[in-house]
Amino acid sequence: MTEHRNVLVTINQARSLAAEAYRTLRTNIQFASLDHPLRTLVVTSPGPEDGKTTTLANLAVSFAQAGVRALVVDCDLRRPSLHRLFALPNEQGLTSYLLDDSAGAPPIQQTEVENLAMLSTGPLPHNPSELLGSRRMERAIESLAEHAELILFDTPPVAAVSDAVVLGRKVDGVLLVIGAGRTRRDHATQARRALERASVNVIGAVLNNARLDASLYRHYG
Repeated sequence: MTEHRNVLVTINQARSLAAEAYRTLRTNIQFASLDHPLRTLVVTSPGPEDGKTTTLANLAVSFAQAGVRALVVDCDLRRPSLHRLFALPNEQGLTSYLLDDSAGAPPIQQTEVENLAMLSTGPLPHNPSELLGSRRMERAIESLAEHAELILFDTPPVAAVSDAVVLGRKVDGVLLVIGAGRTRRDHATQARRALERASVNVIGAVLNNARLDASLYRHYG
């Protein structure tokens, strides 16, 4: 619970510069998709520890706080962490829904944030990429769209495995999270090229953990 409270600044530090940065990102995404609204968005990064999951979670909270019915789906079927951020169980989730032919509604859980729900991974499979690339996953995305206005999918880093590329082809867009002072420039370039080669719609990049100049906000605090 402490970890989740520290990371979700849009909840516990709503007036901070970091929280405002997430609201700015939300607005930029909304403006960028005026002609073709984004309903499904993958959030990934070139490598590990770039802050993709933290970015996704805070962005989702920001959308929910603006009145958008949002759903976060943990598609990191190798190292899931969204359920810990929101302090929710992970016994059932995406894999349960995909692999159980008799499953009814997806096991979506409500978070403590109004308008924000979560679908955790569930039991980890032996074939994550194949599962995310399957027709069952396509049908699952269609089903999940009935439960939310915006779905944000967390995936493993692009450089590690092909999961983000595979899932990126099934959604409206992909957001690439770059860690300031951490992500190597060539790794970021390689990740973008890998996504674009697969005809994935990369809507933009986020520079995470960048130093903010507080003087720019002083008169509006």
